[in-house]
Amino acid sequence: MDENQLRLLLTPEGFEAVATARDLPLDSVREAGRAVQLLRARGYSPELTAVALTQAQLARRGREKFGDVAASLLYTDAGLQQATRMRIAAVHAARYRYAGATEVVDLCCGMGADSLAFAAAGMTVTAIERDPVTAAIATYNLAPFPHTSVVLKDAQSVSLPAQAAIWADPARRSDAGRSYDPDDFTPPVDWVYSLAETHAVGMKLGPGHPHDQIPAECEAQWVSDHGVARELGLWFGPLARPGRRFSALVLTDDAAHEIDGDEHDPAVPTAALDRYLYDPDPAVIRARALGELSARLQAHTISPGIAYLSSAQCTSTPFADVFAVDEVLPFDRRRLRQLVHQRNIGSLEIKKRGADVDPAVLRRELRLHGDEHATLFVTRIAGRHRAIVAHRVTP
Repeated sequence: MDENQLRLLLTPEGFEAVATARDLPLDSVREAGRAVQLLRARGYSPELTAVALTQAQLARRGREKFGDVAASLLYTDAGLQQATRMRIAAVHAARYRYAGATEVVDLCCGMGADSLAFAAAGMTVTAIERDPVTAAIATYNLAPFPHTSVVLKDAQSVSLPAQAAIWADPARRSDAGRSYDPDDFTPPVDWVYSLAETHAVGMKLGPGHPHDQIPAECEAQWVSDHGVARELGLWFGPLARPGRRFSALVLTDDAAHEIDGDEHDPAVPTAALDRYLYDPDPAVIRARALGELSARLQAHTISPGIAYLSSAQCTSTPFADVFAVDEVLPFDRRRLRQLVHQRNIGSLEIKKRGADVDPAVLRRELRLHGDEHATLFVTRIAGRHRAIVAHRVTP
């Protein structure tokens, strides 16, 4: 969205057009075409029609992150991509409240997702954004909360109140698009780290952030939501819990579960594949919590360096998906094709570790046909590539 489009949006006619567009079906090219015709027939200009339909489509995508709140927000495409999911933002806000924070400066507020959570938790929020369009969107989204303000400024030029806690979610984009190189982050991560000398600081990074670039003086927590690693949170000063260094927080439908990791990444015992196979949550793996999880499950790895666990027992855990092993065979496409046909498997979930396999290509090569479902693990056992056919179990 550019500034001209923003001017069209932030008018009574613009809000009316967006409200109309959000009630229209937009799931197919044909429905989108009809929506254009309807909005144009109601007198909206081609430019405003395009803006309204974009907002409607972004709001639909936003439901995954914001739930029912999505319909009340305005968006930019980049802002939605980087925005924190609302239930994770609520976890951030709870940590600040537990640490006694009453005022938070959000240094890279984007469309305002984390600032919304801080404000909803009763804190005074100053949201900093250097892009004028995004700052205007954040101002609209935060308007229901009287103790919030949005400042159009570069984060590194802001004068920080001595009593304020700091939150930073650096923009992870370069001229070439989304970037995973910390040198491309805005503001720079080293500058954010330096703020911890005088303030309580929390920082959101991608879950794949290198372990060797995590400062020694912070608490690191990887967060997953329904089996997908979403972020790495770094916590400094009063926001860091005493005695906690690495951990994984796993969010499920109705609860949050935490397990401690070990930054020294101790080796997990290796033994033969047993009756049950555990596929650990990615946050657990990133937090180097496999040792703790294996102890809880009385499990072991099936090959050094491969993050699958196995045990003779089926134990319920929020930290891993559990599978019963049906068959193990060498990884040979011809034999696998015969097996899936014999078992009438028409739906196959494919997981891999330690194997150079494209699941989509392999699925086509197996020519699936039938009514049964199974899970195929392609991995290494004792240094050799193996195919493990299994099915999910509910302990």
